[in-house]
Amino acid sequence: MLPILGLFVGIAAAMLGIGGGVFVVPALQLLPLSLTFSPQMAAGTSLGMIVFKALSSTSGYAKQRRIDYKVGLLLATITLPGAFLGAILTEKISKELLIVIFALFLLYIASRMIFSYGSGTRSSSKPKTGWTRHLTDSDGKVFKYTTNIKFGVPLSFLAGISSGLLGLGGGALMVPILHFALSFPMHIAVATSGFTMIFTSISAVTTHLYLGNVQFGYTILLSIGVVVGAQIGTRVSKRVSSKNLKRIFGLILVIVSIRMFLKLLG
Repeated sequence: MLPILGLFVGIAAAMLGIGGGVFVVPALQLLPLSLTFSPQMAAGTSLGMIVFKALSSTSGYAKQRRIDYKVGLLLATITLPGAFLGAILTEKISKELLIVIFALFLLYIASRMIFSYGSGTRSSSKPKTGWTRHLTDSDGKVFKYTTNIKFGVPLSFLAGISSGLLGLGGGALMVPILHFALSFPMHIAVATSGFTMIFTSISAVTTHLYLGNVQFGYTILLSIGVVVGAQIGTRVSKRVSSKNLKRIFGLILVIVSIRMFLKLLG
């Protein structure tokens, strides 16, 4: 069951530039598995899978030459301490409060997927000053944009906290940060988000390993599927519009968050 789950999560996560924790964390707590997962254990196990997903999707987008390495590395160094802090906070927050936080976070992500950005590039609200970036992908398509990096510093730290606290790769926040706050074209935002996720997820999962929140067997089974799925997702991302796909995922996240609230109420 878990490799199949990882396969579909890998496809969706690679296409959207997210880690996949928004699907895996609740699935580990809702599926009929032999081990009962606490929110902390589900977060740590999910982050172990996200490391492999991030490596797989990054290799795919690197071949397409759609990763902004300069900005990605800078933001990754900022997310690292946030991811470490978020992982520590999982031991300081009660199980009930963590479920509420995650369910509300799912609703937020769902609203962004359903009502917000599409799959095209964004040309409005471009900053007048900042770094001018110029990328040409493997198909010869040119991406030129100006990004004001100072807006990304505090927002990337918050994305790191969400990664460690909620078992996410950080992409659920990083893609909107890159696209809206830093004026990245959508395709570059998705690819760069996956690249920064390598560093964020490794930082967060290392802390969860120390806290004993990672179940290696489940991580390996999920990763088998997610590595294959991420390769598929990167290949179809530039050919298929993700607008309707995001809406479907948004509706799924609404259902999952409601189920988590019901589980909390018994």
